[in-house]
Amino acid sequence: MNYTEAVEYIESTPKFTKKNKPENTAELIKRLGNPERRMKVIHVAGTNGKGSVCAFLASILQKAGKRTGLFTSPHLVEITERFQINQVPVSHESFTDAFVRVKREIDAMIADGYAHPAYFELLFAVGLLLFEEAGVEYLVLETGLGGRLDATNLVERPAACVIASISLDHMEYLGDTVAKIAAEKAGIIKEGVPVVYDGRNPESEQVILAQAQKLHAPTYRYDDSMCEILAKTDKSIDFMLDCSYDKNDTAKKLRITVPFLAEYQIVNSSLAAMTARVIEAQEKSGMIGDGTIAEGIRTARWPGRMETVLPGVVLDGAHNADGIREFIRTAADVRERMPVSLLFSAVVEKEYEKMIQEICEDMQPEFVVVTQVGGARVVPAETLAEVFRRYTTVPVVAKADVAEAFAEALARRGDSMLFCAGSLYLVGEIKKILL
Repeated sequence: MNYTEAVEYIESTPKFTKKNKPENTAELIKRLGNPERRMKVIHVAGTNGKGSVCAFLASILQKAGKRTGLFTSPHLVEITERFQINQVPVSHESFTDAFVRVKREIDAMIADGYAHPAYFELLFAVGLLLFEEAGVEYLVLETGLGGRLDATNLVERPAACVIASISLDHMEYLGDTVAKIAAEKAGIIKEGVPVVYDGRNPESEQVILAQAQKLHAPTYRYDDSMCEILAKTDKSIDFMLDCSYDKNDTAKKLRITVPFLAEYQIVNSSLAAMTARVIEAQEKSGMIGDGTIAEGIRTARWPGRMETVLPGVVLDGAHNADGIREFIRTAADVRERMPVSLLFSAVVEKEYEKMIQEICEDMQPEFVVVTQVGGARVVPAETLAEVFRRYTTVPVVAKADVAEAFAEALARRGDSMLFCAGSLYLVGEIKKILL
């Protein structure tokens, strides 16, 4: 089997299987020899920002000389983006080899009466083999959906758990209140394992603290009072982080440059910095000092999240209510210094009319180009254009083809900063065009 065949098989799994009970995934991982037990795992959950937290953590650990694996989702262009060793995606060859080994165990499981793994479960199994084969010491592991019933939650004893921002998303699976969703995310907390969490939402914080107390897990809380913004550019933010979150902690303030223009990355990088300090407290190696943490954050890369890909062109995968709110906040901040413009798309299950209304009211772009993405989940470009025209009088252009839409937006950009947002599918398509 070659790489293309392996990817085609994986992409076809939603057609003949569905999400399984955790016991089914545990059986597959057991048959693979439980490779996760030979790594130090940092388990990260949350609604928004968990991928960024993972990217910052992986960069910090690599700078500290740790061989680091990073497992995230979704991918933007190639499936191998999900599996990184020291921030480099695995090769097609190693991916295929790992898949073949997993497929062999899947066939044996099915013969024994077990269910076929679902898409994410299969990728998680492939990832664990890849990371074990690469000799990873630390694995930064992003949950897929939720946490409590997620495939990644079979890790029995992580080195630390991180819970990023929690808000309403995937409510059909996780619950219709922040508290219910927080309970699913807090399901990753383990007995006695340190928990670093975003404490800005009292409703989610109450749930996290209750679960942590039940499991005797020490907690480390982030809130906005810990940070002071020092300077901003169109590519980065300098801020001071006060990590003295424990009265017995003698740590001093840490100056950080986050290489993104969005203020929400202050929160995500701070969560990563706090987690790195927790890890160093466990290791007592002296390798994860303040300088290493600051350098790891400064050099971190996380594609498609307020990513500057060309001069004056920014990609952002914001696609839910909180994500769009933060996107608008960033764009509105930029608008105080220069004009802004927008290339937009969304998929059908998102509240795209509400997203568009908020963008028009608060971002106030000079012009809008809309396009369509998402395959079976597509919203036609003309439909999106009609919604925009209900809420704005600026020029709105519809182009069904993403390449044509991107070219149109670039041609119209002038001296404005062009934001491309609304869907990770859109970000992935533009990435392909740029490649």
